[in-house]
Amino acid sequence: IKRCWTVTPPVFFFLAYFALQVIYARRKYKISPPETTGHPEFERIFRAQANCSEYFPIFISLLWVAGIFFHQGVATVCGLLYLYTRFKYFQGYAVAAQGRLGPLYASARLLWLLLGLAVAGLLAHFLLP
Repeated sequence: IKRCWTVTPPVFFFLAYFALQVIYARRKYKISPPETTGHPEFERIFRAQANCSEYFPIFISLLWVAGIFFHQGVATVCGLLYLYTRFKYFQGYAVAAQGRLGPLYASARLLWLLLGLAVAGLLAHFLLP
């Protein structure tokens, strides 16, 4: 569990960083809350932040279940790679919508891998003596 814990705090730093980027874009393009439309760069940054925020609860859940029931080290490596791909996703999306695709596919594969590890770990825990 110690290893999975090392991945959890950076998630909150990533969420804070993404939220700050939205705030900076709002100031730069003079878009006041609750508006979510305006300059295309603002809209991409806003969407990237929202998309990342939507997936982090799923990621954290899968990370911890895979770490507890499968293997901490493997789950931690997958978690760190996932954070890296989401950061690259955010950076790519902020520049151009097409820039998000490679990191998006990579992060989706990592989520599927974590899901598979979590399921395998749960099955082994509850079905094997």
